[in-house]
Amino acid sequence: MDDSTNRLTTGDDEIANQQERLLPIANVGRIMKQILPQNAKISKEAKETMQECASEFISFVTGEASDKCKKERRKTVNGDDVCWAMGTLGFDDYAPPLKRYLDRYRELEDDRLSNPQRNEEEGQPSSSAAELSSIPKPF
Repeated sequence: MDDSTNRLTTGDDEIANQQERLLPIANVGRIMKQILPQNAKISKEAKETMQECASEFISFVTGEASDKCKKERRKTVNGDDVCWAMGTLGFDDYAPPLKRYLDRYRELEDDRLSNPQRNEEEGQPSSSAAELSSIPKPF
């Protein structure tokens, strides 16, 4: 059997690597639809463009947060690092609301973890997802 049939070509490798770094297009489309009128349609090209932009933005901010962690000899990037990176990169209008959202998320998570039985006894899910959905979006 020819060994080349078991391998992707160089071009296929590049496409596969690019797809791995992109957000799932279905998720991007779902987020885009949330802000549009119900009868609005979104072209495939628009979804792909937004997919590229959002993925690049996330990589940009995460890279800056990762550099900070490396300088501090830490291996884990956390939410505070991302908020710091947003401010450092000039997204000053977004960093404070994102920080408030992160703080609220942590409060709800702490409550959920410290009282898991209370939530189940009250017939509520022990996840904080429902509570977070009621928090205004940071942007």
